[in-house]
Amino acid sequence: MKTVILIGALGKMGQAALTGLGNHKVITAGRSGDVDHIVDITNEQSIKDLYEKVGHFDAVVNTVGFCEYASFTEMTETQWMTTIMSKMMGQINLVRIGQEHIAEGGSFTLISGILNVKPIPFAIADATTSGAIDTFVKCVSLELPKSIRINVVNPTVLAEAWDVYGEMMPGFEPVPSALVGKAFERSVDGFITGEVLFVDA
Repeated sequence: MKTVILIGALGKMGQAALTGLGNHKVITAGRSGDVDHIVDITNEQSIKDLYEKVGHFDAVVNTVGFCEYASFTEMTETQWMTTIMSKMMGQINLVRIGQEHIAEGGSFTLISGILNVKPIPFAIADATTSGAIDTFVKCVSLELPKSIRINVVNPTVLAEAWDVYGEMMPGFEPVPSALVGKAFERSVDGFITGEVLFVDA
């Protein structure tokens, strides 16, 4: 049994990840709500505080990354930076800071999303930062110390969230949470590293 920090545990993607973590002690974290620890991944000190409060842990699974949606011609620098500081730098900082706290042979699992390979209107910032995280994981896996592994789950839209996102994703086939949970399970329990785990219909 591993001790796993699950960030974004109360969201739909967090609940999907949770289905794949049943063999482990899961410590929940998020920006608000009924979680074990409050954390804001856009704030370095908040990330440091989380790791120090938890103490020993074997894995970090992140399922959050806020994105602004607008057409490229309308997207402001502020909107770009909001997305970059959350979905990209927030996740990078989870790893950058976490490498010093995580157990030997531990693992990080990040989140990207299918829109960097199947773009839709108004999602340029989401697509760009998802692509950046996919690339970051492939490259940083070659540099991490202490035999630390890292992967990223790149899912399409969840069936459980289709009522929210379906209208903006015509022609996409949603996948059930349990299938996405298997990708998180493979990342945490397997031996792979530097992999983009696509979950698509």
